[in-house]
Amino acid sequence: MSVAIGMMDEAASRGVELLVLPELWSCGYDPETLGRDARADAEPIGGPRSERLAEAARRREMWLAAGSVPELGENGLLYDTALVFNPRGELVAWHRKAHLFPPTLEPTVFTPGDRLTTFDDPALGRVGLVVCFDGDFPEVARTLALRGARLILAPAAYEVEGANAWDLLYPALALTNSQWWVQANQAGSHSTSTLLGASRIVAPTGTVVAEASRAVPGSSSRAELLVHRIDLHIAYAREGISGLLEDERHPELYFDRVPVESA
Repeated sequence: MSVAIGMMDEAASRGVELLVLPELWSCGYDPETLGRDARADAEPIGGPRSERLAEAARRREMWLAAGSVPELGENGLLYDTALVFNPRGELVAWHRKAHLFPPTLEPTVFTPGDRLTTFDDPALGRVGLVVCFDGDFPEVARTLALRGARLILAPAAYEVEGANAWDLLYPALALTNSQWWVQANQAGSHSTSTLLGASRIVAPTGTVVAEASRAVPGSSSRAELLVHRIDLHIAYAREGISGLLEDERHPELYFDRVPVESA
Protein backbone atom coordinates (compact mmCIF):
# COMPACT_ATOMS: atom_id res chain seq x y z
CA MET A 1 0.00 0.00 0.00
CA SER A 2 2.83 2.43 0.83
CA VAL A 3 4.25 2.11 -2.71
CA ALA A 4 0.83 2.84 -4.21
CA ILE A 5 0.28 5.88 -1.98
CA GLY A 6 3.78 7.12 -2.77
CA MET A 7 3.01 6.75 -6.47
CA MET A 8 -0.15 8.81 -5.99
CA ASP A 9 1.84 11.56 -4.27
CA GLU A 10 4.35 11.69 -7.12
CA ALA A 11 1.55 11.63 -9.67
CA ALA A 12 -0.29 14.47 -7.94
CA SER A 13 2.88 16.57 -7.89
CA ARG A 14 3.11 16.13 -11.67
CA GLY A 15 -0.48 17.14 -12.32
CA VAL A 16 -1.81 13.65 -13.07
CA GLU A 17 -5.62 13.49 -13.16
CA LEU A 18 -6.02 9.72 -13.67
CA LEU A 19 -3.73 7.08 -12.18
CA VAL A 20 -3.93 3.38 -13.11
CA LEU A 21 -2.33 0.67 -10.96
CA PRO A 22 -1.49 -2.92 -12.08
CA GLU A 23 -3.32 -6.18 -11.52
CA LEU A 24 -3.05 -7.67 -8.01
CA TRP A 25 -0.47 -5.09 -6.95
CA SER A 26 -1.45 -5.47 -3.30
CA CYS A 27 -0.53 -9.17 -3.04
CA GLY A 28 1.91 -9.58 -5.93
CA TYR A 29 1.64 -12.10 -8.75
CA ASP A 30 3.84 -15.10 -8.10
CA PRO A 31 2.20 -18.14 -9.75
CA GLU A 32 3.82 -20.44 -7.19
CA THR A 33 2.11 -18.75 -4.23
CA LEU A 34 -0.76 -16.85 -5.85
CA GLY A 35 -3.54 -18.73 -4.08
CA ARG A 36 -2.04 -18.27 -0.64
CA ASP A 37 -1.04 -14.65 -1.25
CA ALA A 38 -4.42 -13.64 -2.67
CA ARG A 39 -6.39 -15.33 0.10
CA ALA A 40 -4.29 -13.65 2.80
CA ASP A 41 -4.76 -10.24 1.16
CA ALA A 42 -8.46 -10.53 0.28
CA GLU A 43 -11.03 -8.05 1.60
CA PRO A 44 -14.64 -7.22 0.75
CA ILE A 45 -15.08 -4.37 -1.72
CA GLY A 46 -15.93 -1.94 1.08
CA GLY A 47 -13.11 -3.07 3.38
CA PRO A 48 -10.26 -1.07 4.97
CA ARG A 49 -8.11 -1.12 1.82
CA SER A 50 -10.91 0.38 -0.26
CA GLU A 51 -11.48 3.03 2.39
CA ARG A 52 -7.80 4.02 2.31
CA LEU A 53 -7.75 4.14 -1.47
CA ALA A 54 -10.93 6.21 -1.56
CA GLU A 55 -9.50 8.68 0.93
CA ALA A 56 -6.21 8.86 -0.99
CA ALA A 57 -8.10 9.68 -4.20
CA ARG A 58 -10.24 12.29 -2.44
CA ARG A 59 -7.31 14.03 -0.75
CA ARG A 60 -5.45 14.32 -4.06
CA GLU A 61 -8.59 15.08 -6.11
CA MET A 62 -7.51 12.37 -8.55
CA TRP A 63 -9.19 9.59 -10.51
CA LEU A 64 -7.75 6.32 -9.20
CA ALA A 65 -8.13 3.12 -11.17
CA ALA A 66 -6.77 1.07 -8.30
CA GLY A 67 -5.59 -1.83 -10.43
CA SER A 68 -7.17 -5.05 -9.29
CA VAL A 69 -7.12 -6.52 -5.79
CA PRO A 70 -8.25 -9.82 -4.27
CA GLU A 71 -11.90 -9.41 -3.34
CA LEU A 72 -13.51 -11.60 -0.70
CA GLY A 73 -17.01 -12.05 -2.06
CA GLU A 74 -20.16 -13.88 -1.21
CA ASN A 75 -19.84 -17.28 0.49
CA GLY A 76 -16.08 -16.82 0.79
CA LEU A 77 -15.51 -16.77 -2.98
CA LEU A 78 -12.40 -14.98 -4.20
CA TYR A 79 -12.42 -12.58 -7.15
CA ASP A 80 -9.74 -10.62 -9.02
CA THR A 81 -11.50 -7.27 -8.93
CA ALA A 82 -10.66 -3.88 -10.45
CA LEU A 83 -11.79 -0.77 -8.55
CA VAL A 84 -12.21 2.81 -9.76
CA PHE A 85 -12.57 5.84 -7.47
CA ASN A 86 -13.43 9.34 -8.64
CA PRO A 87 -11.74 12.53 -7.35
CA ARG A 88 -14.35 12.76 -4.59
CA GLY A 89 -13.27 9.36 -3.29
CA GLU A 90 -16.42 7.58 -4.46
CA LEU A 91 -16.27 4.03 -5.80
CA VAL A 92 -17.85 4.52 -9.22
CA ALA A 93 -17.10 1.14 -10.84
CA TRP A 94 -15.75 -2.31 -10.10
CA HIS A 95 -15.06 -5.23 -12.42
CA ARG A 96 -14.48 -8.88 -11.55
CA LYS A 97 -12.04 -10.49 -13.98
CA ALA A 98 -14.11 -12.76 -16.20
CA HIS A 99 -11.38 -14.57 -18.16
CA LEU A 100 -9.02 -16.40 -15.83
CA PHE A 101 -5.59 -17.43 -17.10
CA PRO A 102 -5.10 -21.23 -16.90
CA PRO A 103 -1.26 -21.43 -17.17
CA THR A 104 -0.83 -19.64 -13.84
CA LEU A 105 -3.71 -21.61 -12.26
CA GLU A 106 -5.93 -18.55 -11.79
CA PRO A 107 -9.08 -20.70 -12.21
CA THR A 108 -8.10 -22.65 -9.09
CA VAL A 109 -7.77 -19.41 -7.10
CA PHE A 110 -10.47 -17.05 -8.32
CA THR A 111 -14.11 -17.22 -9.36
CA PRO A 112 -14.72 -15.58 -12.76
CA GLY A 113 -16.87 -12.49 -13.06
CA ASP A 114 -20.06 -12.68 -15.09
CA ARG A 115 -20.23 -9.32 -16.88
CA LEU A 116 -18.29 -6.73 -18.82
CA THR A 117 -18.04 -3.34 -17.19
CA THR A 118 -18.39 0.27 -18.30
CA PHE A 119 -19.09 3.51 -16.44
CA ASP A 120 -19.83 7.08 -17.49
CA ASP A 121 -18.31 10.40 -16.49
CA PRO A 122 -18.84 13.85 -18.06
CA ALA A 123 -15.09 14.41 -18.41
CA LEU A 124 -13.90 10.90 -19.28
CA GLY A 125 -16.90 9.82 -21.35
CA ARG A 126 -17.78 6.14 -21.30
CA VAL A 127 -14.95 4.06 -19.86
CA GLY A 128 -14.41 0.30 -20.08
CA LEU A 129 -12.66 -1.85 -17.47
CA VAL A 130 -10.78 -5.07 -18.20
CA VAL A 131 -8.26 -7.07 -16.18
CA CYS A 132 -5.32 -8.56 -18.12
CA PHE A 133 -6.50 -11.77 -19.88
CA ASP A 134 -9.97 -10.23 -20.39
CA GLY A 135 -8.39 -8.01 -23.02
CA ASP A 136 -6.86 -10.89 -24.99
CA PHE A 137 -10.31 -11.68 -26.39
CA PRO A 138 -11.16 -9.36 -29.30
CA GLU A 139 -14.86 -9.77 -28.54
CA VAL A 140 -14.35 -7.91 -25.26
CA ALA A 141 -12.89 -4.79 -26.87
CA ARG A 142 -15.54 -4.86 -29.59
CA THR A 143 -18.39 -5.25 -27.10
CA LEU A 144 -17.10 -2.35 -25.02
CA ALA A 145 -16.73 -0.27 -28.17
CA LEU A 146 -20.29 -1.02 -29.23
CA ARG A 147 -21.39 0.20 -25.81
CA GLY A 148 -19.57 3.46 -26.57
CA ALA A 149 -16.41 2.99 -24.48
CA ARG A 150 -13.51 4.88 -26.04
CA LEU A 151 -11.19 4.73 -23.03
CA ILE A 152 -10.18 1.31 -21.66
CA LEU A 153 -8.42 0.98 -18.31
CA ALA A 154 -6.52 -2.29 -18.21
CA PRO A 155 -4.52 -3.41 -15.14
CA ALA A 156 -2.40 -6.45 -15.95
CA ALA A 157 0.18 -8.98 -14.76
CA TYR A 158 1.50 -9.95 -18.20
CA GLU A 159 4.54 -12.21 -18.30
CA VAL A 160 7.54 -11.79 -20.60
CA GLU A 161 6.44 -14.88 -22.53
CA GLY A 162 3.39 -12.92 -23.66
CA ALA A 163 5.36 -10.00 -25.07
CA ASN A 164 4.31 -10.70 -28.67
CA ALA A 165 0.63 -10.51 -27.79
CA TRP A 166 1.26 -7.42 -25.68
CA ASP A 167 3.08 -5.74 -28.56
CA LEU A 168 0.80 -6.76 -31.43
CA LEU A 169 -2.68 -7.51 -30.15
CA TYR A 170 -3.51 -4.44 -28.12
CA PRO A 171 -2.47 -1.79 -30.66
CA ALA A 172 -4.65 -3.66 -33.17
CA LEU A 173 -7.59 -3.62 -30.75
CA ALA A 174 -7.11 0.10 -30.13
CA LEU A 175 -7.02 0.80 -33.86
CA THR A 176 -9.96 -1.33 -34.94
CA ASN A 177 -12.17 -0.12 -32.09
CA SER A 178 -11.10 3.54 -31.97
CA GLN A 179 -10.12 3.32 -28.31
CA TRP A 180 -7.45 4.59 -25.96
CA TRP A 181 -5.96 1.70 -23.95
CA VAL A 182 -4.18 2.50 -20.67
CA GLN A 183 -2.35 -0.66 -19.59
CA ALA A 184 -0.65 -0.81 -16.17
CA ASN A 185 1.42 -3.96 -15.90
CA GLN A 186 3.38 -5.54 -13.05
CA ALA A 187 7.15 -5.94 -13.50
CA GLY A 188 9.81 -8.12 -11.90
CA SER A 189 11.00 -11.68 -11.43
CA HIS A 190 9.73 -14.52 -9.27
CA SER A 191 11.16 -18.00 -8.89
CA THR A 192 9.53 -19.35 -12.05
CA SER A 193 8.36 -16.28 -13.98
CA THR A 194 9.08 -12.67 -14.89
CA LEU A 195 6.37 -10.08 -15.32
CA LEU A 196 6.97 -7.91 -18.37
CA GLY A 197 6.45 -4.37 -17.15
CA ALA A 198 6.14 -2.15 -20.25
CA SER A 199 3.08 -0.34 -18.90
CA ARG A 200 1.87 1.92 -21.67
CA ILE A 201 -0.73 4.08 -23.35
CA VAL A 202 -2.00 3.09 -26.79
CA ALA A 203 -3.79 5.66 -28.94
CA PRO A 204 -6.85 4.97 -31.15
CA THR A 205 -4.47 5.05 -34.11
CA GLY A 206 -2.77 1.90 -32.75
CA THR A 207 0.30 3.95 -31.82
CA VAL A 208 2.03 3.35 -28.48
CA VAL A 209 2.46 6.94 -27.32
CA ALA A 210 4.20 6.14 -24.03
CA GLU A 211 5.76 3.01 -22.52
CA ALA A 212 7.57 2.17 -19.30
CA SER A 213 10.69 0.02 -18.96
CA ARG A 214 10.63 -3.72 -19.65
CA ALA A 215 11.67 -6.22 -17.03
CA VAL A 216 14.77 -8.36 -17.48
CA PRO A 217 14.35 -12.01 -16.40
CA GLY A 218 16.16 -12.66 -13.15
CA SER A 219 16.42 -8.99 -12.24
CA SER A 220 14.41 -6.85 -9.86
CA SER A 221 12.34 -3.95 -11.16
CA ARG A 222 11.53 -0.67 -9.44
CA ALA A 223 8.14 0.99 -9.44
CA GLU A 224 7.91 3.42 -12.34
CA LEU A 225 5.41 6.22 -12.98
CA LEU A 226 4.56 6.69 -16.65
CA VAL A 227 2.98 10.09 -17.36
CA HIS A 228 1.49 11.21 -20.66
CA ARG A 229 -1.21 13.71 -21.63
CA ILE A 230 -3.85 12.30 -23.96
CA ASP A 231 -6.66 13.86 -25.97
CA LEU A 232 -9.76 11.75 -25.40
CA HIS A 233 -11.53 13.51 -28.26
CA ILE A 234 -9.31 11.68 -30.76
CA ALA A 235 -11.27 8.51 -30.06
CA TYR A 236 -14.53 10.25 -30.89
CA ALA A 237 -13.40 11.84 -34.16
CA ARG A 238 -14.30 9.51 -37.01
CA GLU A 239 -12.09 11.17 -39.63
CA GLY A 240 -8.84 9.27 -40.05
CA ILE A 241 -9.78 6.62 -37.50
CA SER A 242 -10.70 3.16 -38.73
CA GLY A 243 -13.19 2.24 -36.03
CA LEU A 244 -15.22 -0.14 -38.21
CA LEU A 245 -18.22 0.25 -35.93
CA GLU A 246 -20.98 2.03 -37.73
CA ASP A 247 -22.76 1.27 -41.01
CA GLU A 248 -19.89 -0.85 -42.33
CA ARG A 249 -20.57 -3.74 -39.97
CA HIS A 250 -22.64 -6.80 -40.92
CA PRO A 251 -23.14 -8.73 -37.65
CA GLU A 252 -25.29 -11.35 -39.36
CA LEU A 253 -22.15 -12.61 -41.11
CA TYR A 254 -19.91 -13.03 -38.10
CA PHE A 255 -21.31 -15.97 -36.17
CA ASP A 256 -21.87 -19.16 -38.13
CA ARG A 257 -24.76 -21.35 -37.18
CA VAL A 258 -23.54 -24.91 -37.56
CA PRO A 259 -26.38 -27.21 -38.66
CA VAL A 260 -27.11 -30.13 -36.34
CA GLU A 261 -28.08 -33.36 -37.98
CA SER A 262 -30.03 -35.94 -36.08
CA ALA A 263 -29.39 -39.63 -36.63
